[in-house]
Amino acid sequence: MTHPQHTGSYYAATAIGDHERPRLKGEKNVDICVIGGGFTGLSSALHLAEKGYSVVLLEGQRLGWGASGRNGGLVCTGQRKDQAELEELVGMEDARLLWDYSEEAKRVQKALIDKYQIPCDYKPGILTCAYKKSHVPELAEHAEHLNKHYGYDQIRAVDDAEMHEMLATPLYYGGCIDMGAAHLHPLNYALGLAGAAEQAGAELFEDSQVLSLDRSANGNVAKTAEGVVKSKYVVVACNGYLGKLVPEIAPSIMPINNFMVATESLGEEGARALIRDDVAIDATKFVVDYYRCSADHRLLFGGGENYSSNFPADIKGFVRKYMLDVFPQLKDVKLEYGWGGTLSITMNRMPAFGRLDHGLFYAQGFSGQGVLLTTMAGKVIAEAVSGTAERFDVFARVPTRNFPGGTLLRYPGLVAGMLYYSMLDKLGN
Repeated sequence: MTHPQHTGSYYAATAIGDHERPRLKGEKNVDICVIGGGFTGLSSALHLAEKGYSVVLLEGQRLGWGASGRNGGLVCTGQRKDQAELEELVGMEDARLLWDYSEEAKRVQKALIDKYQIPCDYKPGILTCAYKKSHVPELAEHAEHLNKHYGYDQIRAVDDAEMHEMLATPLYYGGCIDMGAAHLHPLNYALGLAGAAEQAGAELFEDSQVLSLDRSANGNVAKTAEGVVKSKYVVVACNGYLGKLVPEIAPSIMPINNFMVATESLGEEGARALIRDDVAIDATKFVVDYYRCSADHRLLFGGGENYSSNFPADIKGFVRKYMLDVFPQLKDVKLEYGWGGTLSITMNRMPAFGRLDHGLFYAQGFSGQGVLLTTMAGKVIAEAVSGTAERFDVFARVPTRNFPGGTLLRYPGLVAGMLYYSMLDKLGN
């Protein structure tokens, strides 16, 4: 029986320290079973093991195999909703707490990278670009709001002239630059978390998909094809790959697929000619474009998504048209890698945290903000398991609605909505 392999992404091709972990065989009796080997699961395993719990983590494929190892690598400031929207959604007090936690998430992530010397090419800076003229004042107001009400001085507005100096495309009208945000190699970060969790004493298993999860007052039993884990607590960290494992929480998330390409190396001069300051880019399109340059001077470009169980037959061709909308000068540049991944979104684009009976904790639906928030999610889950749930409860209090139609009928409504907003993107200013 062959061990599963990572998808054929640029990240997999440049992974550092990747090695196969064993498949679960036989029975394990531990304090905590973590299901899912992405950022949330790995961070949970690390922080729980550091607190002295016995921890087994089960991953159905490879550690970092899902969205955690395939995403754009953007460490964006704050939550997926901006602070002004959060203030209306949850009130000023909780909005402030969520802001403080997101800033702490940056510090926690950077401290782990430094402590464990994780080679993930961490670099500061995200430039958010206004895709329409009407978005320019919105971004300026966002930056001013963070400056004035949250004391955050790392973000400022960028006008049209400066934008065109920073970025070799006429597509945008201005935006804002956030030097407190960052970008990184996500798979190498995931592998670094895995090594840290093992150092702390957690046992990590790959190719060990959980086929059933039985919960009762007598304990929880997770079964794989060749093994069983019995535990007092369970952390479910499956996100877009949850499937039918925990039916109670599945309707609150919608799995969607995003796609990326990596060009051939452009050389340092060519890369800086596109993105002068080596920052990451996101645009205010509803179906967002996001891109940056790699450490070896490739353009890594994410664009387009779909809402089915299948990826496009030609991912490179699918993403190329979005890339050429931004950088038509790359029409003759070779695309060496093309890949897709599945993430999950929620109705309000805020992560869904919660707990169920018999000691089950979950965090999912990071809606494109997972590179930052998942590491903190693991930390607050560990706090909650150990009896200090105040910070976990701030996230759990954020209202979470199920998608209309549950898991069966959620896709038709989502597709209709996405097509509508994609049409608005194309209508211009």
